[in-house]
Amino acid sequence: MEKPLIGKKILIVEDEAVFRSLLDQFLLSMGAVTLQAEEGVAAIAQLQQHTVDLIICDLEMPRMNGIQFVEHIRTSGNSVPILVISATENMADIAHVLRLGVQDVLLKPLKNFERFREVVYECLYPSMFTSKVEEDEQLFQDWDALVRDPQAAAKLLKQLQPPVQQNIANCRVNYRQLTMAEQPGLVLDIAALSDKDLAFYCLDVTRAGDNGVLAALLLRALFNGLLREQLSGQQQRLPELNSLLRQVNLLLRQADLSGQFPLLVGYYHRNLKNLILVSAGLNATLHVHAHQIQLSNGVPLGTMGSTHLNQISQRADNWQCHVWGAGGRIRLMLSTEE
Repeated sequence: MEKPLIGKKILIVEDEAVFRSLLDQFLLSMGAVTLQAEEGVAAIAQLQQHTVDLIICDLEMPRMNGIQFVEHIRTSGNSVPILVISATENMADIAHVLRLGVQDVLLKPLKNFERFREVVYECLYPSMFTSKVEEDEQLFQDWDALVRDPQAAAKLLKQLQPPVQQNIANCRVNYRQLTMAEQPGLVLDIAALSDKDLAFYCLDVTRAGDNGVLAALLLRALFNGLLREQLSGQQQRLPELNSLLRQVNLLLRQADLSGQFPLLVGYYHRNLKNLILVSAGLNATLHVHAHQIQLSNGVPLGTMGSTHLNQISQRADNWQCHVWGAGGRIRLMLSTEE
């Protein structure tokens, strides 16, 4: 095909004018229609006027940087493919945008435009390229290096801990954590799926040695994508978390991570005021007003090929969840009050 991108509209979000023009000319030569923006705010204005097939964006930009821009796109429910091209050397930033659901990350300077061409094709025509398992394996680009260097993996995991207080999916969320000394223990992650729902999980990394830290990093890279995929594939508005944990259990086996991985997963829908908790190996108590609901621990992931879980579902506009295991305790609090 001489013009393989005919009919495709691509938004380039890049503050370096020369590099932006270089990308623009390359995509135009393949038949694409292109739009340009110098940073995130201008890009959002473009998206209000146009529907695009692919976004290519930098991370370091004025006004609204690439991470903030990608967060805005994903929390607004837009699943358009995003390709990040950045000069960053910060693995935490790369892991963050991968966890938000970008399709790939390329590093500047682009020395091989054939590779760029291939990645654009993969973003626009995913069914023609790798299988879902292969895509998942490619998500964490420095995986082999982290496997060889447990201290670097533990340091990265610590950098990725969420802020103790934040507003997310129109909810106020904060947590308190008690873990053992400087060692990773009970790891928490929480992220918005849209402006009305969020998901979180707690993973005890102490019962699988170095594999526990690697499992936490793998889960951070893939969890939101797995959950979004499940939500998009069903008509009902609340996810089947049991199915999600079975996927995670299979993923750990595919990554050759052995050991026990106690995990608790939660999903909260603000409009429905519905909280779902599923545990595979962690204890939890849910506090809703004056009521306490106990969730028994179930069997940690990685123990058996099948999963043995416990689940509760509760309507609440304000709640506290206490989670504990061998790696420590976490108290997570959520309020929908403005």
